[in-house]
Amino acid sequence: MLQPSKAPNGPVVPLTDGVRVVTAAEYKEAALCLAEAFAEDDVARYFIDVPDRTQWTEKEKWDLHLEILEYVTYAHIMKGLVTTIGDFEAVALWMPPGKNMDDYWTMLRSGMWRLNYRLSGEGKRRFFNEFMPLLHDTKVATLGIHDDDSWYLVYIGTKPSAQGKGHCRKLIEHVTKQADVEGKVTYLESSNERNPPIYRRFGFETVRTVHLQRGERNVSLDIMVRDPVRAEK
Repeated sequence: MLQPSKAPNGPVVPLTDGVRVVTAAEYKEAALCLAEAFAEDDVARYFIDVPDRTQWTEKEKWDLHLEILEYVTYAHIMKGLVTTIGDFEAVALWMPPGKNMDDYWTMLRSGMWRLNYRLSGEGKRRFFNEFMPLLHDTKVATLGIHDDDSWYLVYIGTKPSAQGKGHCRKLIEHVTKQADVEGKVTYLESSNERNPPIYRRFGFETVRTVHLQRGERNVSLDIMVRDPVRAEK
């Protein structure tokens, strides 16, 4: 029997439609799904396709890409909520209200600290000095008093071989239903221009666009917010 997913605040929403919580023992499988889904993503490549690593082979770049997502996935298993559907055909990383992964223990346990050594000099500047501060500051500025009281969809992706099955809809609605019950805002960044129209079907609206600017061309991120839907009486 499927177990309900637990959030730090509000009621528990039962898992449905094959959605289940990813355990720590399964983080590599979940990360591999996301790595395949974001293999050509401009933001995912932003820290890897850098001028001081032009000598790297595509295999070396893939290994680093997967490594980054393994760290991020494990951190969300520790402090957030990671859900999947099928045989890791789609995966979502969520940060629930009142939670973050910025503490020292999470950085240590997840392996995120290794990026100080695995990323190149330019990669580190892009990740730690540009990307992370931009995401943090934009979320705070966008949500204001709701920043620490919102659901944050950090990653969601489907393997290319599993697209078109409605997996992302099920993963998103599993949490947005809970957000509605709790009266919480839901927040995400979209790095693919094809995705905002899809997210709008679930009630998200684009509120601003920000840009990563250290590369040869700017990389855009659409900032989207979903207000909770009140149940009709």
